[in-house]
Amino acid sequence: MHGTIESAAKLDALCKRARSLPLEQFDPGDPELFRTDTFWPYFDRLRREDPVHYCKDSMFGPYWSVTRYNDIMEIETNHSVFSSASALGGITIRDIDPDLRRESFISMDPPRHAAQRKTVAPMFTPTHLDNLALSIRERSAECLDNLPRGEVFDWVDKVSIELTTQMLAVLFDFPWEDRRKLTRWSDIATTIPGPDGLVATEDERQAELTECAGYFARLWKERIEQPPKSDLLSMMAHGAATRDMDARNFLGNLVLLIVGGNDTTRNTMSGSIYALSQHPEQYRKLRENPALLDSFVPEVIRWQTPLAHMRRTALADFEFRGKQIKKGDKVVMWYVSGNRDEDAIEKPYDFIIDRARPRTHLSFGFGIHRCVGLRLAELQLKIIWEEILKRFDHIDVVGEPKRVYSSFVKGLETLPVKIAA
Repeated sequence: MHGTIESAAKLDALCKRARSLPLEQFDPGDPELFRTDTFWPYFDRLRREDPVHYCKDSMFGPYWSVTRYNDIMEIETNHSVFSSASALGGITIRDIDPDLRRESFISMDPPRHAAQRKTVAPMFTPTHLDNLALSIRERSAECLDNLPRGEVFDWVDKVSIELTTQMLAVLFDFPWEDRRKLTRWSDIATTIPGPDGLVATEDERQAELTECAGYFARLWKERIEQPPKSDLLSMMAHGAATRDMDARNFLGNLVLLIVGGNDTTRNTMSGSIYALSQHPEQYRKLRENPALLDSFVPEVIRWQTPLAHMRRTALADFEFRGKQIKKGDKVVMWYVSGNRDEDAIEKPYDFIIDRARPRTHLSFGFGIHRCVGLRLAELQLKIIWEEILKRFDHIDVVGEPKRVYSSFVKGLETLPVKIAA
């Protein structure tokens, strides 16, 4: 109990600092703010007082923060001025050494972006999702039926990671016994090397990504020699826009699909349990009326916002909301802030599973770069909760989650829960 009081006091002190710190000292991209879950008051102040904010100095260098919902949509759709291209820095606040940058379709501008994206789009059509739904349900049921009862376990590891990793293995037709490699590579792709990261140095990170590339290169060779099939690797191996990708573009697209298929769904699965534990009246509402799952799912995705931001780079000098953005400047669109914008979303800090317009959120991006797998993510979340509601009256969160040290991936590393015996 004493530890809880101490933690609450520390959090309160950190939040008070955000309310008193001069705006010119704001660095909302500091990963420590996300690890401690204390970034909220920074974005609240920025939306009110300085919605297009310049940070002169950070561990990621200088950058602009765009924090309001409608402003983010405007930047997101202005491809002539704001570029996603990996050659200019790509889509995250963290700059990668130019020699290590890897192009993917999310880090391309029109028109090249559309051709590569179109190659994998058939995986996510309604017909194909209908075919996937049955196996998603079978795997979800098996996973839930094997959970411990009457003892504390980590929901992230036992459910969120396991189910999303199984799904990735199916999408890639990846060797089942090695499927946890996919989780590892996803985490490595987004980790910040250092004492708080999964690896100590960038060299270690690159070594593991090289292992990922080598493993997939062997699978790629097999797919090329086989007739086309309905897995992502085969689609790319036989697609006109992707079959001749260079090694960097190949790994870039692999990492994009692995991270996209892993982080978004995994963190919303974990976030859904945590959100309901914080809002027991909503949990009760869901148990009494499971039909609310249709609005519950997008509300969880908004509330969690599994990727906190996307970044663009200015291709020209541009005045935006009275601020002078210079050519080459880094512009960060904070989805996590837009999803709490009171001018766009009613009562944005409330978790309301029967919202009238639950899909008013930015968690999947907006415009041409909107997440290609968003319907699959929603389907997985809906099915796991249909199966949870059939089995358990309640899943109790019995401690605070450990959060990821990242201002890009907004996720939970661990979440201790208990299901009554």
